[in-house]
Amino acid sequence: MTVTSESHPPAGALIIIAFATFLALVVFTAPLTTLEAMTRELHLSSAGQAWVMGGMPLGAACGLLTAGALGDTLGRRMTFTGGLWLTVLSSVAAALATSGLFLILMRIVQGLGSAGIMACGLGLLGQIYQGEARRHAAAIWAAALGGGVAAGPIIASLLLGVSGWAAIHWLIAVTSALLALAARARLPESQPSGQKVDLAGSVVLMAGLGCLLSALTEARVGSAMTVVTLSASGLLLIAIFVAIEKRVRNPILTLDLFGDANFTGATIAAFASGAGVLALMSMVPTVLVRGLGMEPLFAAVVLVAWSGVTVIAALAARLLPDRFTSRQRVIWAILGCALAQFLLIAADADKTWAAVLPGLFIAGLANGVLNASLGHEAVQTVPPERSAMGSAANNTARYLGSAIGIALVSLLIAEPTVEGFFAGWHGAVIVSTVSSLIGVAAMLFVSRRGTRPTV
Repeated sequence: MTVTSESHPPAGALIIIAFATFLALVVFTAPLTTLEAMTRELHLSSAGQAWVMGGMPLGAACGLLTAGALGDTLGRRMTFTGGLWLTVLSSVAAALATSGLFLILMRIVQGLGSAGIMACGLGLLGQIYQGEARRHAAAIWAAALGGGVAAGPIIASLLLGVSGWAAIHWLIAVTSALLALAARARLPESQPSGQKVDLAGSVVLMAGLGCLLSALTEARVGSAMTVVTLSASGLLLIAIFVAIEKRVRNPILTLDLFGDANFTGATIAAFASGAGVLALMSMVPTVLVRGLGMEPLFAAVVLVAWSGVTVIAALAARLLPDRFTSRQRVIWAILGCALAQFLLIAADADKTWAAVLPGLFIAGLANGVLNASLGHEAVQTVPPERSAMGSAANNTARYLGSAIGIALVSLLIAEPTVEGFFAGWHGAVIVSTVSSLIGVAAMLFVSRRGTRPTV
């Protein structure tokens, strides 16, 4: 089936894609309020905790470009459905995990499954909807991101009190299976290109990103030689990946896209949002539970001040005046996120949970606008036949940034004492805020290479 016009969208397509996106973010946030329970039962070290938190975004970052290429080459519905079934299998395995290492591996595989959902879900929206309908669909998609972040910790906390930390993974598995069946019946298939998939580039990219994240995780507990070796190996593999992409006929990432200031700016913004606001806000429940002694469910409810507001702001973003271009929205949204991130420095041992509310609320407003604008840009800055690649590149940057950011924050707050914990948290806030500001500076620098149209 070829591209579907906006005048005849398939019934239920937006609902299926939005719920699947919602589910992918539930997978991402599942450990936010169950990490302490998993640590006790599986005897996780500080590095193990960082890997449990960062495993899913690492898997997503590694798999998104491959999923985008598979979607554009073999069919977006096929890849989207395949991602859901992979989520089913990995979630069942995660629920049955009896060791930290096995759970970490399944978290990575869950990320690979989510990659198929995220890359081809937004790609399908770009295929099905055009014009103003596409912008509306992107806003719903962005709201689903925030909804998953809001609901995931709460659902996991409620199930934790009834059936333990593994219960959320059983729920994810059942829901994924139902969505896979609905997607197979209701979503249109894109026209396959018939070209070979760049498997060599996919494997090299996964290995390179894995080495770089491992180096960051090992920086605190590993030897200097291990860190240097992993870092050098990761950089070498990334260089090999670039060389492969320049040679193959059907690369998973067309490097020429970075010649477009629009595409490059959107990718930088996605990375900055992942490394900045997404990573730091994701660790707020850990601050409330481990630092202030709150119950996991209460911590999950407090987080709604960010994630819940994100949903509302994403839906309302389409009401912004048309005179604000997408680039302007993204830049101001990241600046708002940077302010929110800095406000979280107020969290301390002698404060209550209310100290994090101003930062969470402002982050929700800014992050919602950012998600909506980036979702639109991801498919707007690439040719229609490469919409899955555009979506994949954008989400790869976001998840790679979050994997790096979460690993760094986890290591900074790994001190066993309360004083050391909050000293690490304050350092993480500063680093996170600076990363967002650097992202804005990079976007402004890149934008000078060309003139953007108003969208």
